[in-house]
Amino acid sequence: MNKKKEELGCQKEEDTREWVEECGGMNINKLMKEAKKMQEDMEKSQQELAAKDFEATSGGGAISVKVSGSKEIKEINIKKDVVDPDDVEMLQDLIITCINEALRKVDSAQSSAMGNFNIPGMM
Repeated sequence: MNKKKEELGCQKEEDTREWVEECGGMNINKLMKEAKKMQEDMEKSQQELAAKDFEATSGGGAISVKVSGSKEIKEINIKKDVVDPDDVEMLQDLIITCINEALRKVDSAQSSAMGNFNIPGMM
């Protein structure tokens, strides 16, 4: 078998003792190891991101929201002076704006973290 590989222009890679095609051939075992490491690194990055908190404010600090990296709302704080029973719609708008901004921060952090892995077509 080894003689046939030599005749096909393959060479033996010393450190892994695997046969690799000459002139830039792919070592599938090495590729699989790199893919596994990348997957482990991505999972670690996702876990670290999920453990972080992201905050946003709206209405000049009248509303503040804290969300986790896994996009769960953890806190909503509303200052009493912004609560106007005659203008509930303004309060709703401020809350929506604040939550959306916090979620955008999570998305941005996710994009940044995943961008480190440079996988074509993924992001």
